[in-house]
Amino acid sequence: MLTVGIIGASFARDAYLPALAHVEGATVGALASGRLESARAAAEPHGIEAVYDDWERMLAEHAFDLVCIATPTVMHRPMVLAALARGAHVLCEKPTAMNAGEARDMLDAARAAGRLHMIDHELRFNPNRVRIAELIHAGELGEIRHVNIANIGSSWADPAGRPKGDWWSDAAMGGGRLGANGSHQVDLLRWWLGEPAAVVGQALTMIPDRVDKATGEPWTATADDLSHFTMEMRSGALAQVFMSGVAAANIGNETQIFGTKGTIRLSNSDERLHFAKAGQGFEDITVDDPNARLAGLNKGIWNVSVVGVLRELTAAIAEARELRRGATFVDGLRNQMVLDAVVASTASRGWEPLDMDGAA
Repeated sequence: MLTVGIIGASFARDAYLPALAHVEGATVGALASGRLESARAAAEPHGIEAVYDDWERMLAEHAFDLVCIATPTVMHRPMVLAALARGAHVLCEKPTAMNAGEARDMLDAARAAGRLHMIDHELRFNPNRVRIAELIHAGELGEIRHVNIANIGSSWADPAGRPKGDWWSDAAMGGGRLGANGSHQVDLLRWWLGEPAAVVGQALTMIPDRVDKATGEPWTATADDLSHFTMEMRSGALAQVFMSGVAAANIGNETQIFGTKGTIRLSNSDERLHFAKAGQGFEDITVDDPNARLAGLNKGIWNVSVVGVLRELTAAIAEARELRRGATFVDGLRNQMVLDAVVASTASRGWEPLDMDGAA
């Protein structure tokens, strides 16, 4: 039986704990959160008695085979290094770190400790996105010429819509749309198309002046609420990503992939995957996800796909083998390099070259 420790209550409540109920051979030994009441609220429905508001104490008092980290980005590096130092394998949420230097430290520490390391880019375990990877890599779309991804929502549009102290709106904590969603898009594009050669883009704060709805107190958001970037892939393909949380209405996530032999469309509004060969109409090739029918999981591809992540990681630990699927800290570092370059491009207003060869 593998013993799992979790740091961070919100995603544990929504995804980790429901998923772990369907992972054979794994049990949660303890859970820590910044607030003890949050830790208790997440843990009690799953019969977890050991709860903490001090993650360092939790690591010191338990021996974990795996530590799952779902906290503000600014805490990823110290928590990962501490968990590795205690001998645990690690699953860390995205974005990987505050910058590529921190991501490199995490990778180097995991290698030195001889521990398995994953970034929770769970969409690599979503059957529709797996099918896209299979079609591209099998040459069914021919040469990929361009990709358009749009992720448009309204959750940050109201200046009173987020409370003061919201870490997602605080650049110093690692918040912002670029890290929250852009990291997933970069990971998918690298998985599907290979490595990028250069990127141009912007990470912008469209609504900095905000007010706390409960207290009326004004506060200033510093993290990006709108980001966009274009990656020039080594293959020659162009991949464009536009993400906004400040629209008046939700459109959701739309993905379009254009190749010389075919085109793919995927919308998360209905999670239907469509494929059209050159000169023909679109056909529905949606792949069913059997995990979506598991009892107790919260709805949505993000929550459901975590089951695949945890099953692969715990199986690799139990079998003393390398990971066969998923994003490792190597991917995390390379994804972070792209995000850092988008931030640099915001200042330079130009293309930023990417050297992925040294990030291995």
